[in-house]
Amino acid sequence: MLKRILYRSIFLVFSLSMMVSPLLAESAGIRDILVTNNASHVLVYARVTDGFTKDIEDAILAGVPTTFTYYLDLFQERSWWLDRNLSRTTVEHTIKYDNVKKLFLVSADGEKEATSFTDFDSAKRAMAELNGIPVIELNALQKNENYYVLIKAKLSRTTLPLHMERVFFFVSLWDFETDWYRERFSY
Repeated sequence: MLKRILYRSIFLVFSLSMMVSPLLAESAGIRDILVTNNASHVLVYARVTDGFTKDIEDAILAGVPTTFTYYLDLFQERSWWLDRNLSRTTVEHTIKYDNVKKLFLVSADGEKEATSFTDFDSAKRAMAELNGIPVIELNALQKNENYYVLIKAKLSRTTLPLHMERVFFFVSLWDFETDWYRERFSY
């Protein structure tokens, strides 16, 4: 009897996770991709759309830190061989709500201090945007060659202190990962 309840519970949790994850992954995407350069680097601009579900927003407002991880791969196109991977860049944006000060703190790796926002919409916008991320130095590229950038975003699983993930089991249900998005450019 106990085994039957255990098996049914495992089946139910597995079924729910299989139904919830694809629904979240289908709605999230990356839009407005722009690949440009400054005097020394290739820069990438992009934004995640539909990355914040009601459950994610509720968890953030409850004080659960949430991290978006962006993966950017730069490839050189080669016609008679496999495309060559020239660089991989990983960027993390983390949001945390301070209930006492009523502030949203958004930090990106590379920044020494988190940026604070008083309204949730501005904080979500800061989380979802990549603004001029350097992916490679221009002197590493060859003139008159074709390249492309692959971009993917992932909502990282939140690690809660003191094994609180056992209490808040729903946190793992709102993980999402976008598809890879490709943007071509020539140098």
